[in-house]
Amino acid sequence: MMKTSKLAEGLKGSEIIKIAGEVNALKAQGETIYNQTIGDFDSSIFPIPTELKQEIITAYNNNLTNYPAANGMEPLRESVSTYLSNSLSLEYSKDEVLISGGARPLIYAIYQTILDVNDTVLYPVPSWNNDAYTYLARNQSVVIETKPENKFMPTVEDIKPHIKEVNLIALCSPLNPTGTTFSRETLLEISKLVVDENKQRAEQNKKPLYVLYDQIYWQLTYGKTVHYNPVELVSDMRDYTIFVDGISKAFAATGVRVGWAFGPAHVISKMKALLSHIGAWSPKAEQMATAAFLSNSEATSSYLKNIKAELNNRLITFYQYFSDLKSKGYPVHAIEPEAALYLTVQFDLIGKQTPEGEVLEDIKAVTSYLLNDAKLAVVPFYAFGASTDSNWFRLSVGTAKKEDISTIFQLLEAALSKLN
Repeated sequence: MMKTSKLAEGLKGSEIIKIAGEVNALKAQGETIYNQTIGDFDSSIFPIPTELKQEIITAYNNNLTNYPAANGMEPLRESVSTYLSNSLSLEYSKDEVLISGGARPLIYAIYQTILDVNDTVLYPVPSWNNDAYTYLARNQSVVIETKPENKFMPTVEDIKPHIKEVNLIALCSPLNPTGTTFSRETLLEISKLVVDENKQRAEQNKKPLYVLYDQIYWQLTYGKTVHYNPVELVSDMRDYTIFVDGISKAFAATGVRVGWAFGPAHVISKMKALLSHIGAWSPKAEQMATAAFLSNSEATSSYLKNIKAELNNRLITFYQYFSDLKSKGYPVHAIEPEAALYLTVQFDLIGKQTPEGEVLEDIKAVTSYLLNDAKLAVVPFYAFGASTDSNWFRLSVGTAKKEDISTIFQLLEAALSKLN
């Protein structure tokens, strides 16, 4: 007999957690595994900013340990408002900002606030967790499988055929898991499409079409890559865009749990009401510390300069090594990194045979071979909703030690050379 709700019974397990289990099992046997699966930082390599840490300590020493305001502490909402204005020229008042314990509760709240049961969400794959949020909100989905030639970013041609039937479009740039970004032209076209659709819906007295725009990695861009957002490109998108942002990635503060959403006041107000019943607050001390830190432009700029240089160095090094393997004739490929912590890598190994005579018949077998023979743990794109036969993978560098990278590729080349 079913012992829990249909909702709970239907939840899918995380493929990344399954891989983590395999990694831990091998480590328990004494194996050295290069685990590049985690969308997080090794805090011994990438500690949070010293100034932020000190502000957190000060806040706790000042006994800021009781309930925070339901929508976030006012000094933090003011600080976020100023930070957005100074950094992105986005003008949102403190009352259009909502603070939460990281980005996840905010994304959940957007789904629950915008969508009725059986409304439809459009999202591209690969992408992070949209399938889970759509399921939890009891919604229908239109899933667009993106293409490597578009850097796995959705295009207006992908979205336009479905625009009449959807109620929310979930977008992320820079994208987890690919580390790629929207071009100005593509995001401009999508934004115009949404505005035009909403003009028609307004005439028909229909519910608007909203865009969830997750830009949690926006400060981690490299080289000539520029981050764009819908509102800067098309001002009318301000009425239809709910942003998700926070300190988790740009300041390596994934465990500090300070995130924010901002958007139309009436949507933010309802999200606040919903989350007030869940209690997904960021701790008061961390909020007050973040408010002070974001106001310290010298500290934020200095930290960002350093972390971007360190992450970009790792990404470029991994990319160059993969390019070298490809030039030697190995069936691998990587997309040049643009942003975030991630390198998009292709292992075209299905059908290859191991020295033991085992044929790599599917992506799970490829993933397992890389883990067991190359000692390299990476995440296949099917873990992010892509087809199970997609031979693309996410490689994260937030836990990578620079001195280990050459060893990783020595092991990888040795493992690849064994295949027939």
